[in-house]
Amino acid sequence: MNRYAIIDIGGKQLRVEPGRFYDVRRFAPLKDVSGSDTKVSIYRVSLIRRGSEISIGHPWLSDATVRGRIPHPCFGTKTVIQKIHSKKKTRRKVGYRENLVRFVVDSIYFNGKESNDC
Repeated sequence: MNRYAIIDIGGKQLRVEPGRFYDVRRFAPLKDVSGSDTKVSIYRVSLIRRGSEISIGHPWLSDATVRGRIPHPCFGTKTVIQKIHSKKKTRRKVGYRENLVRFVVDSIYFNGKESNDC
């Protein structure tokens, strides 16, 4: 696509495009996500590309925003950890599942207006 942004969300940097969804780790501002279609604005935007024009922030762009919504909370795949001590005849099985949030990008704003395809 001609337009995308690189944002810092959940301790990771993601390349996001409008109309796509991403599963990100749940973090402090998103602790109370219980209802559906919760609106979210992300101001930690590192880079925006619109056609052949690229804007890079140091460390973030001050006038850029990525707006989206959270349709529902979700979970990652379950990681199973097994510990077996053969001589002692003991087995231990523990599972871990990460709390994730599905984030849908609706629009990318730069300089107060939505950046459209060039």
